[in-house]
Amino acid sequence: MSTTLFGMLTAVIIVFMVVVLPIWLLLHYLAKMKKMQGLSKKDEATLSELWQNGSQLRQRIATLETILDEKIPDWRDKS
Repeated sequence: MSTTLFGMLTAVIIVFMVVVLPIWLLLHYLAKMKKMQGLSKKDEATLSELWQNGSQLRQRIATLETILDEKIPDWRDKS
């Protein structure tokens, strides 16, 4: 009796690993790929904020370089 039970359990595990598990994994990763397509609204807002911060920093650097050019004309050569 225990041999029959062991054989049936083995058969169920093999069927699960050969049929059910690959389908389950495939559907899982397909669902993940669908979620990852495109940016979420929160990601878009963060990206927009970063873009604006980058533009502000670019303007500030240009202003600082202009001030340094006026105050210390050869500051770029002192690296």
